[in-house]
Amino acid sequence: MITHPSFTVEPWCLRESELNLDLIAQSESVFALSNGHIGWRGNLDEGEPHGLPGAYLNGVFERHPLPYAEAGYGYPESGQTMINITDGKIIRLLVDDHPCDLRYGRLLEHERVLDFRTGVLSRTARWVSPGGRTVRITSRRLVSFTQRAVAAIVYEVEPEDGPATVAVQSELVANEQLPSLQGDPRVAAAIESPLTPEESFAQGTRLRLLHCTDRSALRVGAAADHLVEGPDSTRWTAQSEPDVSRLTVTADLTPGQPLRLFKFVAYGWSGERSQSAVRDQVDGAVAAAVSAGWDGLVADQRTYLDEFWAGADVEVEGDAQIQQAVRFALFHVLQAAARGENRAIPAKGLTGTGYDGHSFWDTESYVMPVLTFTAPEAVASALRWRHRMLPAARERARELNLAGAMFPWRTIDGSESSAYWPAGTAAFHINADIAMAAVRYVLVTGDEEFERNEGLDLLVDTARLWRRLGHHDADGVFHIDGVTGPDEYSAIARDNLYTNLMARQNLRAAADAAARHPDRAEELGVDDEETAGWREAAARMALPYNETLGVHEQSAGFTTFQHWDFDATPPENYPLLLHYPYFDLYRKQVVKQADVVLAMLECPYAFTDDEKVRNFAYYEALTVRDSSLSACCQAVLAAETGHLRLAYAYLTEAALMDLDDLEHNTRDGLHIASLAGTWLALVGGFGGLRRHLDEEGKPGLLGFAPRLPEALSRIAFTVQTRGQRLKVDIERDRARYRLVEGEPLTVLHFGQPVTVTVDKPVDREVTPCSARPEPQQPHGRRPEGLPSEEEPHEETQD
Repeated sequence: MITHPSFTVEPWCLRESELNLDLIAQSESVFALSNGHIGWRGNLDEGEPHGLPGAYLNGVFERHPLPYAEAGYGYPESGQTMINITDGKIIRLLVDDHPCDLRYGRLLEHERVLDFRTGVLSRTARWVSPGGRTVRITSRRLVSFTQRAVAAIVYEVEPEDGPATVAVQSELVANEQLPSLQGDPRVAAAIESPLTPEESFAQGTRLRLLHCTDRSALRVGAAADHLVEGPDSTRWTAQSEPDVSRLTVTADLTPGQPLRLFKFVAYGWSGERSQSAVRDQVDGAVAAAVSAGWDGLVADQRTYLDEFWAGADVEVEGDAQIQQAVRFALFHVLQAAARGENRAIPAKGLTGTGYDGHSFWDTESYVMPVLTFTAPEAVASALRWRHRMLPAARERARELNLAGAMFPWRTIDGSESSAYWPAGTAAFHINADIAMAAVRYVLVTGDEEFERNEGLDLLVDTARLWRRLGHHDADGVFHIDGVTGPDEYSAIARDNLYTNLMARQNLRAAADAAARHPDRAEELGVDDEETAGWREAAARMALPYNETLGVHEQSAGFTTFQHWDFDATPPENYPLLLHYPYFDLYRKQVVKQADVVLAMLECPYAFTDDEKVRNFAYYEALTVRDSSLSACCQAVLAAETGHLRLAYAYLTEAALMDLDDLEHNTRDGLHIASLAGTWLALVGGFGGLRRHLDEEGKPGLLGFAPRLPEALSRIAFTVQTRGQRLKVDIERDRARYRLVEGEPLTVLHFGQPVTVTVDKPVDREVTPCSARPEPQQPHGRRPEGLPSEEEPHEETQD
């Protein structure tokens, strides 16, 4: 979409200069507003036309049965789907009895602007009604970061070429009719009319609806109040029905005399509280919003975002499109998590119903690393949600005859919702992903209280799972069999390298944390014998390696499989999972998404530099990137292994995943992990940021190995760690480290310690990369921006 002529490239906003009905669903996703609790898709104020109407509350879902051709022990019985709750953003308009529907009459102008610094979505339109009257419509919309339950709109209409009678209908609408979504397993299952009415109210300028879901038994409340500015003749009436509560404002307007409506909306939900309690909650929240007023909400929003950008902004020189894309990405990653408050971060955030609104391992492995360095309180919140799900995870482990906790592959409420067990239940690595996200958070923030409580619980239960899941062979080597790694084109494998390495870190981290907190460990029943077993399993972990090829195997025997015939695979047959049976994918050397490459990113000390170079080249030739999770990881390792132009191409792919709709499903919501991957590619790739445990599980210093591709002349970013705020400014031949806030900090520059203080920035030279032949990709899967496959070349750096 960013290449569409109606979208301009600007550093601090996303601007659409005309309305494109063929792109309306995608634009609804990119213009979505959220705070991690409430989500409003970027639908037009008037409600129609639309691609996918959407208003969401984090954690609100409906259950539905999961059908199986044949029953199987341990199969989840029901799925969960995030539902479209009461839509409070609809403001319909009639001009001289003609409904304002932009498919009719003539649209003279239409512009929308999402401002990343204010968090406000602005809209301006000039429309000629079928009756010939021209009106100017302006609106501004926000979902508040400071008042978690609140969203607000200012809507204004003014005739331009003569008098007009206008009617503005501000509505709360439940059970909106949704379009049918079929043909792609990644698209959410639609549930029609999921909300059962409990109460409707309309009086004066106040509206309210209460509903309850049938199967998940969640009560949802929405309330609205309004301020009206118009001529003295302006009048309004309110009415309510079970699924609609409406305020209708009418006025006779002349040019220069607008009608302006301020709408304040509040949401609440609960699976436990009474109808009166939810009613009081939303009434109180909307009263607080009215008291703050529109200007107050906007001012608070700007203050919140100023603080965020001071610690999170990434400056890019040399590519204006990437500059815009990384700020777009950071803004939406923040929106997905800021006020979740012990709720999940869904794969699509709250921008659409793709993936049924589920949370996956993406959150811990892609989104949390970014938030840990930029908005760590959001990480603690999301990890506390995982901690609250421990009882369900323990029950799932018992059901599978395992110890500890087995976290679900995809879920909203903590119960497993994946009906395809080879890519769900067998993807055990999610347990280590969660555990190591907790370790990373504590390592970067120093939050010892979290480690002692939630962190230790997560580490102990996941370590117990690995110890039971794996086994020692006759030679004492520890194997983990029958698992699926990050690459979902290889399933039920032995000793998946990524899984084993992450399990090894998990086991060692659990033993170390138990030693640091012996009283809490005793409460959990952890003794010296158990921790010794964890350390032994970690020390003897199987790490498959092909001596002949000199590369690590994705899983035991993987390099002996038949190669996929890429030359015979036409471009229209990607993604492969939609055109070939899984059994064919599972027995071939073809990689959906970075697996060994991700292992090298997450566990860098397990590999020598030469092993990283060989591994990256080998798996580059097999990886088709049928997942949005792949390009950013490949960008980071391409940069580390000296392929800077390739890294830049992968950065571009990750950054434009939604802005260019590369996977043709942005209509269902944004790819939050790929958006986070934009930061990972820039900061982890070209900035070389690393802060991981070493091979013995011990924490290391914050380290950087910066180098820029030819396309970029400078990047600068800020990271936060333990009360310190460090700005790193990188140009082609030097890097500057400047401590913005906090006590003196020692970091590594290409492995050499550098101590930085607030009053003394430090400059260090950046050494050019050595020339190296560029690795090849599968036929037809070369990232855009690189020479054609018939033009192999050797990379050189200045």
